Amino acid sequence: MKPRKITDWLESAPPGVLAAYAIVFSFAAYFTMFAFRKPFAAASYEGLSWFGGALGLKSALVIGQVAGYGFAKFLGVKFVSETRRRWRAPLLAALILAAEASLVVFALLPDPLKPAAMFLNGVPLGMVWGLVVWYLEGRRVSEILLAGVSCSFIVASGAVKDVGRAVLAGDAIPLMGLRLPNPLPVLDEFWMPAAVGGLFLAPFMIAVAMLDQLPEPSALDVAARSPREPMDVAMRLAFLRRFLPGMALLLLTYFFITAFRDFRDNYTVELYTQLGYRYEENKTIASQAELFVGLGVAAVLAMLFFVRNNRRGLTTVFAVIAAGVVLLGASTWLHAQGLISGFWWMTLIGLGSYLAYVPYGSVLFDRLMASTRMAGTAVFAIYVADSLGYVGTITMLLTKDLWAAESSQLEFLQAFAYGLSVAGAICLVLSAIYFRRTTHRPAQGESRGASST
Repeated sequence: MKPRKITDWLESAPPGVLAAYAIVFSFAAYFTMFAFRKPFAAASYEGLSWFGGALGLKSALVIGQVAGYGFAKFLGVKFVSETRRRWRAPLLAALILAAEASLVVFALLPDPLKPAAMFLNGVPLGMVWGLVVWYLEGRRVSEILLAGVSCSFIVASGAVKDVGRAVLAGDAIPLMGLRLPNPLPVLDEFWMPAAVGGLFLAPFMIAVAMLDQLPEPSALDVAARSPREPMDVAMRLAFLRRFLPGMALLLLTYFFITAFRDFRDNYTVELYTQLGYRYEENKTIASQAELFVGLGVAAVLAMLFFVRNNRRGLTTVFAVIAAGVVLLGASTWLHAQGLISGFWWMTLIGLGSYLAYVPYGSVLFDRLMASTRMAGTAVFAIYVADSLGYVGTITMLLTKDLWAAESSQLEFLQAFAYGLSVAGAICLVLSAIYFRRTTHRPAQGESRGASST
């Protein structure tokens, strides 16, 4: 079946078939992207520091990648939100090839310069999410589609770390419950990330090629969710001026949510070790926890599909995010009291952080655009949030290594969970009240299906 024929078939296929197709290939594309982003976090780089200073080499690598990733979000505010349909797939392919090349450079450079290679790795990868979301937003089933692709990066984060640890140990490769033959020799901590990326290069290209066959949103989609089109400078400034107070509260909260999520994600291996889980007895513990988290988040987000009214849907999204930040503090307290194990604490704070984090990159701004009836793309607002969120990640990493060096990663994250749980809930309630007052109400006699469904 030729590419155009796949698109024609999908345009006439039942909605459920189109949704399933979109979920499978958007999930596959973003899952495989993580093989170029997170394998390095499977290594501890123990005993190594950056230029012999107080900052550990792993922290420097994380900061380098996050800085590149965050820089890409600033670039994406303009370039991704303006990207035309015909350039999405070629751009995705070019970005992933650049990311893999940077991992090879990472292996070759001397230790003090390796964070620079990780910066170069983060820049192309930071563009991928928005380009994938472009295919999914603005549809009547966007909540379900975005829930599927959001599940991908939660599950992938744990899965590729387990793959990375297996490559370091020379073990069979664990992937989604399977144990696949390992075609690689035993590699050191610096060549392992490029090797893992190489294993996933062809699957990524195939997934993107298939995703690119999705048809554009139909006329019914546009009527239900507002038109989605590239946003020029004037449109972007108009959006920010209109919603500045509510956006400021949202962005402040996201600053810390992203920092928390990334700290847990980048130091998963160290956290499990500090909780008493040794690799030899727990080779797939990271992917086991993330599978629970991913399924939980996907189920919650998918249920938003059944909230048909966009104003009520937006309020419900705020409630989900607030529930996520509250869960951080609640589960930390339960663990401190000895009521849950370390594994379930890691799982629950993962669930809470992703329930708070994922809607920003998917359904929150999609519902906001739909309920305000503004023309444009949710990708713009997503990239504004992400560009600031990764500044939060860097801030917390520097805070930990330079000003809280006496605390372990575990102690630091526990204190962080309590603070975010309280402050984040307050900001979210205030922001929800603001947006509730500014979103579109159907005029008398106006079709609810065209304005708030």
